[in-house]
Amino acid sequence: MSTNDDALVVAPGVQIPLAELQITAISGGGPGGQHVNKSATRIAVQWNARTSRALRDEQRERVLGKLASRLDTDGALRIVAGEFRSQQQNRRAALERLQQLIARALVVPRTRRATKPTRGSVLDRLSEKKQRSATKQQRRRPADD
Repeated sequence: MSTNDDALVVAPGVQIPLAELQITAISGGGPGGQHVNKSATRIAVQWNARTSRALRDEQRERVLGKLASRLDTDGALRIVAGEFRSQQQNRRAALERLQQLIARALVVPRTRRATKPTRGSVLDRLSEKKQRSATKQQRRRPADD
């Protein structure tokens, strides 16, 4: 995860200002006894893709399309990390997950270029078909004339 002092670096040319991120510490659930009941070590990071200044319009459309199932009605993406006992480690994990999600959503897939099979591969396929046909022809009963 790469962050400079005031921004989360997601991809080349894309940096999310930390001011756009809402980072909240929440108390964790599940096992852990007294420690988990007393301390708010889980971290929730929320970022609104719809209103972010970090993305250009085409990048915003791509992120909103790819992450549509993970966004709420306002266009906000929420990531919760609570696998560590340390609030700092959970914060780092949540920011890293956010960074990876957005970086993956920004990847533009290559367009497929149609290709023709080579002449040799076409001839090989046809000769194999003829050979298979001849084998099956030999298995047949001779026709009574």
